[in-house]
Amino acid sequence: MAIGAVLFDCDGVLVDSEIVGLEDSAEFLRSNGFSWSPEDLIRLFTGKRDDLFRKGLMEGFAAVLGREPREAEKEALYEGLIEARRANRHKMKAVPGALETVKLVSELGIPLAVASSSKQVYLDSKIERYGFGPYVLPHVYSAEFVDHGKPAPDIFLHAAERLGVAPDSCIVIEDSPFGVEAGVAAGMEVWGFTGGGHCLEDHPMRLNQAGSSRIHATHSALQQDLVRVMEEQ
Repeated sequence: MAIGAVLFDCDGVLVDSEIVGLEDSAEFLRSNGFSWSPEDLIRLFTGKRDDLFRKGLMEGFAAVLGREPREAEKEALYEGLIEARRANRHKMKAVPGALETVKLVSELGIPLAVASSSKQVYLDSKIERYGFGPYVLPHVYSAEFVDHGKPAPDIFLHAAERLGVAPDSCIVIEDSPFGVEAGVAAGMEVWGFTGGGHCLEDHPMRLNQAGSSRIHATHSALQQDLVRVMEEQ
C-alpha cells in the first residue's frame, strides 16, 4: 500500500501510561467489593474513552451493590479510582523507541497525527513532556471532541480529514483491541503494537482477532516495517 499517513494512538504506543497505577486501581476496587484484577481492567477498559470507561465501571458497581448506585456513591468510586492512578503518574515514561519512530515517520515525509481516547489536556501534556511535539503538532486529536469514542471510527476519520488524506491510505498504530476495531471501522490498515507494559501474553492474539494486519512487539520492529513498506512503494 502507499502510505498516506500514520495515525498513532498515544497511551500504550507512545507513552507507557496504561500500566501506571494499575495495581493500585485494582486494589481500590477490591476495597469497594469488586473482584476485578489488573488483567481484568486491561481487558475491559484499555483504549476506551472516559465516558465508555465510566459507563462500564458503573455497570460493574451496580452488579457489586445489587442495585443502582447513588450519585454520591458513583462520584466517590470514580474519583477514588482516578486518584489511585494519579498518585502513580510520576512513574509514567515514553515507550522505548517511540520518539525515534515518530521522528522517522516525519523524516520519511509521511503525514502523521496522534489520535487518542485521552482528554485533550492530558494528551497535550504527554506530547510535550516526552518530546513528540516537534514531529506531530498541530495534529494531536482527542476523542473527547468527536461524537463517539473507540471502538467507533470517529477519531481516526477526524484525524485523516484534518491531515487531508484518504482513510484507506492511513496506517493506524494501536495497542488495544478497541482501538484496532476503530481503525478497521474507519477503513484503515491497523498495525497492532504490544510494546507497552500493560500488554498481556494473549495481547497479540486479541489484536489480531480485532483486525490488525501486523503485530510489532517493539518500536524497532515497527520502524523496520515502515521503512520496508516505503521502499516497496
